[in-house]
Amino acid sequence: GCDGSVLLDTVNNGSKAEKDAIPNRSLKGFDVIDDIKNAIEKVCPNVVSCADILALAARDAVSAPFKRRLWNVALGRRDGRISLASETNGNIPSPFADFTSLLQTFNNKTLDVNDLVVLSGAHTIGVAHCGTFSRRLYNFTGKGDADPTLDPTCADFLRKQCPNPANPKTIVEMDPGSSRSFDKHYYHILRQNKGLFISDAALLTNKESESIVIRLQRSRGLFFAAFARSMRKMAAIDVLTGKDGEIRRNCRVVNP
Repeated sequence: GCDGSVLLDTVNNGSKAEKDAIPNRSLKGFDVIDDIKNAIEKVCPNVVSCADILALAARDAVSAPFKRRLWNVALGRRDGRISLASETNGNIPSPFADFTSLLQTFNNKTLDVNDLVVLSGAHTIGVAHCGTFSRRLYNFTGKGDADPTLDPTCADFLRKQCPNPANPKTIVEMDPGSSRSFDKHYYHILRQNKGLFISDAALLTNKESESIVIRLQRSRGLFFAAFARSMRKMAAIDVLTGKDGEIRRNCRVVNP
């Protein structure tokens, strides 16, 4: 992420790169980063890293509908030369994780419970494959039932979208009705027990995280401000600067 390693392609006869790891297979938009990089290189070659482009693109994608920058992005990152799919599982929060595991993953990256709840709000945008949540729908406790913490009506709807066994290519909205809008609606459905992932429902199993969910659900301004702070923190994790790393000429491959 913060060194642009997720942008690197898998090399022939080499280890799988991050983007080909199972948790990252739904990532899109690599061509957009390529286009931005190509345009910058024509005007300002060998100066702007792919890691900085990615950080700016994330900010601008969220901010665009509001016609203002929701947070500032510190620049000066350099690009890493290593990308391993094997390193993703321990660094990306699992959709199957309980609260304790989620918080530990965040703590390992210097993030806290507030960051966990706030950044989970990004689930208001996008889609998920059936395999990331279907275990909540079928035989969850070994008795042929659904996850009892999932709203029954929501479970019925999801079973229609993801019959067992589910088509691995089938996708559903993570925040139905609001999956193309950056807003606080995620917290609204979460409080209705309609969060898609086990990791979403886990936010309601801890008193502190549940209280944060309630506060964010009540105020768009609070959510936006908190999201900006957490994104700035996350964008500073494991950053390469100075003489470390490189400025890639092509975001998909390391420099010769």
